Amino acid sequence: MPPRRILRLTGGDTLDFLQGLVTNDVGRLAEGIVYTALLTPQGKYIADFFLVQSGEDVLLDVAEPLADDLVKRLTMYKLRADVAITPSGLNLQRGTGPAPAGSQPDPRHPDMGWRAYSPAPASDDGSDWDAIRVAHCIPQTGIELTPDTFILEAGFERLNGVDFRKGCYVGQEVTARMKHKTELRKGLRRVQIDGPAETGTPITHGGKPVGTLYTRSGNHALAYLRFDRATGTMQAGDASLHLA
Repeated sequence: MPPRRILRLTGGDTLDFLQGLVTNDVGRLAEGIVYTALLTPQGKYIADFFLVQSGEDVLLDVAEPLADDLVKRLTMYKLRADVAITPSGLNLQRGTGPAPAGSQPDPRHPDMGWRAYSPAPASDDGSDWDAIRVAHCIPQTGIELTPDTFILEAGFERLNGVDFRKGCYVGQEVTARMKHKTELRKGLRRVQIDGPAETGTPITHGGKPVGTLYTRSGNHALAYLRFDRATGTMQAGDASLHLA
């Protein structure tokens, strides 16, 4: 399981602070875990993470490789707001089996199971997370989600990671324009694949670039594609593939 860091945000301005920065509606914390992201002003991905209500505080569950930079960026935006960002001392437990007391459903898809936070060591129940992600076209931090990602191309609307009614946040103008004024021409899709190919292999069709191959599970994989060229049989190295 990729390591996660669980941060704690405290202070009277925490909810308003987050609401003005992230892609989803922090008001939904009363209903359960909120999946969201922080973007650049140009609408590109910086980090995706989960927010969890913890009494008067908010827990922030982020991939460890992104944590230091995310804390720096949040601190930059904090200015004089009454918000403190500290280690929580908690770890993530997750699984797809029976949900233990205190756990909450992963908001991205029911098959992603549950998440819980406690001082116990980080753990999961051995679920095949790649297989689940590929089956439901769910991107992962650092693989399908990179600094070049626009979140709508990565499926954030379908994954309950963005709210179009909440008002302004960093990168909101670009994201809203992609939603309402344009038709997506690129994005993450599930493909069927036959033959060997590594993550990051370029995908072509008729000698023209189509996209990039990402996570694979069995004979299916996730791929970032140009939709106008993603037709028929495509190639990724020695593998052939087509839309699933």
